[in-house]
Amino acid sequence: MDELPKCGANYVPLTPLTFLTRAFKSYANRTSIIYAGARFTWEQTYKRCCRLASSLQSLNIVKNDVVSVLAPNVPATYEMHFAVPMAGAVLNTINTRLDPMNIAIILKHSEAKLLFVDYEYLEKARKALELLMSTNFITAQNSKKISLPQVILIDDLYSPTRIQLQDQLEYEQLVHQGNPEYAPENIVDDEWDPIVLNYTSGTTSEPKGVVYSHRGAFLSTLNTIMGWEMGTEPVYLWSLPMFHINGWTLTWGIAARGGTNVCIRNTTAQEIYSNITLHKVTHMCCAPTVFNILLEAKPHERCEITTPVQVMVGGAPPPTALIQKIEELGFHVVHCYGITEAGGTTLVCEWQSQWNKLSREDQANLKVRQGISVLTLEDVDVKNSKTMQSVPHDGKTMG
Repeated sequence: MDELPKCGANYVPLTPLTFLTRAFKSYANRTSIIYAGARFTWEQTYKRCCRLASSLQSLNIVKNDVVSVLAPNVPATYEMHFAVPMAGAVLNTINTRLDPMNIAIILKHSEAKLLFVDYEYLEKARKALELLMSTNFITAQNSKKISLPQVILIDDLYSPTRIQLQDQLEYEQLVHQGNPEYAPENIVDDEWDPIVLNYTSGTTSEPKGVVYSHRGAFLSTLNTIMGWEMGTEPVYLWSLPMFHINGWTLTWGIAARGGTNVCIRNTTAQEIYSNITLHKVTHMCCAPTVFNILLEAKPHERCEITTPVQVMVGGAPPPTALIQKIEELGFHVVHCYGITEAGGTTLVCEWQSQWNKLSREDQANLKVRQGISVLTLEDVDVKNSKTMQSVPHDGKTMG
C-alpha cells in the first residue's frame, strides 16, 4: 500500500472550477443567470468565462497575479469568480462600502494588476487610485512608489450607460474578444494554490488579507450546499454581497447544483420581493438588517410569498422576535456564523426534527443559536480567555 502513488486515476486537485465545467456539461440549457431583462444559460456562462480567462491572459496576467473587482452583485462579478482563477490568477472582491483610503490600502497590499470597476463606483475608485500614488500615502504605508493597476470598466449589462474611459477597456469588450476555444482544463496543478484573496471589513484596523486555496474554497462550498440541504436547480437571489466571503461560497455553490443566480444591483425591499415573486426564488442569504428592510416595506413594495424561501442569515445574531416575524411572511430561517478569516460559514444551528413539534416561539429561540461546526471543520471549542481551558457545555458559560 505504501507504493501506490498519486495519478490521474486516483487523484485530482480539488477546485470549485470543476463545478462550472460540470454545470456546462450537465445543465447546458438551464438558466444560469438572470439580471433585469438579461438571461444566460450555463453553456453561455461557461463560454463567457472561458473567453474572459483568455482575454486576461492576453493582458499578461500570469499565475498568482491578483485581479481586483469593485462592483455590486452583477453578472460580471459572478463570472469573475470562475474566469479569474481559470486564467491562473487570484480574485480579490473589494467591499464596495469601504472608503477610498481602505480601498487604496487593499490595492497596495494585494499588488493588484487589474482593477475591474462598476460604473457606479468609478469616482470612489478614482479617489483610491489618487491616494495610492500620493506622497503622504506612500510615506504612511512606509512603501515605495506603487504601480497602478490597469482599470477596466464594468458597464451595466442590461442598460448600458455608454460611459467611456480614455485608453481603458470595458468588461464586455474583453468577453467578446476572448478566444472561444480556450480550454481551462488542468489550470490547477496544486489544490493548495490560491483562488481568492479576501479582506476583512477594516472595522477595528486596516483590512487584513486572507488567502483561500482551491481546496479550501471547494470544501467550504460543499459545507454550505450540503449543510443547507440545497437540492438541484435552486433559484438563488443575490441579496448577500458577493464580496462577503465570495457570497459565503455560493458563487461556486449555485453552479454545483445547476441553479439559477438572480442578480440584483441594489438590496431594496421592492427588488427582493419582486424578484422572489417573478422568478420563484427558493434560496437567499442575508444579514438580519435585510429582515428589517423586508418587514418595514411599504404596501406597494411588497409581494405575497406563495412558496417558502429558505434564508441563511448571519453576520449578527437575529433576535427571536425578528425570526418569528420574518417566518410569518413565508421565509424559513437557518442561522449560521462565519468570518473572513475562517474561510466561510463555520458554525450553524443544526436543526433536529424533534424541534418541529415545538411552538413557533420556542423554535425561534433555538434558531437564534449556532455553534455546531460544519462538516469539514475538524472541531470547534469555546475557551476561557484567561486559562484557555474549555468552558462547560451548558449553554450559558461565556468564553
